[in-house]
Amino acid sequence: MDREDVVIEDTPPAPTFGEVARAFGRIGCLSFGGPAGQIALMHEDIVVRRRWVGEEDYLHALNFCHLLPGPEAQQLATWIGWRLHGTRGGIAAGGLFVLPGALVMLGLSMLYAVAANLTWFAALFLGIKAAVLAIVAQALLRIAGRALHGPVKWAIAITAFFALFVFDAPFPLVVLAAGLVGWATGTHAPGRAPATGQRSLWRHTLASILGWGAVWAVPMVAVLLLLGPDHVLARIGVFFSQLAVVTFGGAYAVLSYMAQEAVQQYHWLRPQEMADALGLAETTPGPLILVTQHVGFLAAYRAPSPFPPMLAGVLGAALTTWVTFAPCFLWIFAFAPWIERLRHAARLKSALAAVTAAVVGVIANLTVWFALHVLFARTGEWRAGPVRIVSPDWSSFDWRVAVIGAVAALLLFRLRWSVVRVLVVAAGLGLTFGGLTFG
Repeated sequence: MDREDVVIEDTPPAPTFGEVARAFGRIGCLSFGGPAGQIALMHEDIVVRRRWVGEEDYLHALNFCHLLPGPEAQQLATWIGWRLHGTRGGIAAGGLFVLPGALVMLGLSMLYAVAANLTWFAALFLGIKAAVLAIVAQALLRIAGRALHGPVKWAIAITAFFALFVFDAPFPLVVLAAGLVGWATGTHAPGRAPATGQRSLWRHTLASILGWGAVWAVPMVAVLLLLGPDHVLARIGVFFSQLAVVTFGGAYAVLSYMAQEAVQQYHWLRPQEMADALGLAETTPGPLILVTQHVGFLAAYRAPSPFPPMLAGVLGAALTTWVTFAPCFLWIFAFAPWIERLRHAARLKSALAAVTAAVVGVIANLTVWFALHVLFARTGEWRAGPVRIVSPDWSSFDWRVAVIGAVAALLLFRLRWSVVRVLVVAAGLGLTFGGLTFG
């Protein structure tokens, strides 16, 4: 009888749609700390406190979201909403998880655009950029400790780093190659998933892909028809749409590829401004991939015709956010019904593990890239055939960044301060050191 009582007590009434919307509106406003903190916050609120989703289902859904490109925390929120109230629940939960951070990021981007040339603002971001170095290094160590088990995973990570840093290999190619290696070396799980309802699942998946694919494409079609393929908004939309399908490994991994393209190919930002962008994203709630919104804002703001600069920036930010997050709804609504069948997908799990190992190398490349462009005002480049190595100009070393970065590392690694507290301290040190020269 006691056991039956426990079962009844552990099955609370299903939440209403309004309760789900309010819960995820609150989570969206409080979801600081990157994906690990956001996933923990949702677990505490949805699984432990409200008991709307069971522990096993939550963890299995999280593993499923790791298989998908894009921000896993936002996709997990979408899955929970879908599980509780179907498509409208998924839209509400996933949208409210992102919306507060997107609005805050838009406001910060507008402030950045008009104040970036002011002395105090530059000093403020001197400290933030230094803290970003420590934050990215922390992410590298955390993900490496979780992902690199065994010599094969280490080999994949090291190969990915050298492919990017030394041979300037394309990020999507590195991720694809790692996935293929993992698939080839994975073991085939015995048995097959039941085929019951397979045909209806395929129909649902196809309808979701077509419907949400159209939702994804509508703004891009409008931009192409009204402004043409050479307009900056068209370039922004195409680039971030491509980015949305290769963003395995989270924001830190994709930053390396985004920096490579946005800085070196499109010249939308300078290298130091990419560090500023990540610093802004770290101070806002919501997924860190909102850093893309800041890049889209600045790209359009700096090439605004035929719009006023601020309007162009807002349009660039809105388009970037749309093409970044609309695919997340597509992946969840199309493939969530298959989640039970993926429990036995051993080769798929092996491919994901290999991609995660490669992501360690990708983040290591990002860490070195940031260090070179934040610690040194000037860098050089040496090429010989396919080999390309970026080297610092040692005379341009900025001791202020090194000192603030060391303080930020101490606060993060030894005292275990939150990212937001570290950024506040680093910004204060930046204001303090801002008037001092680095030569």
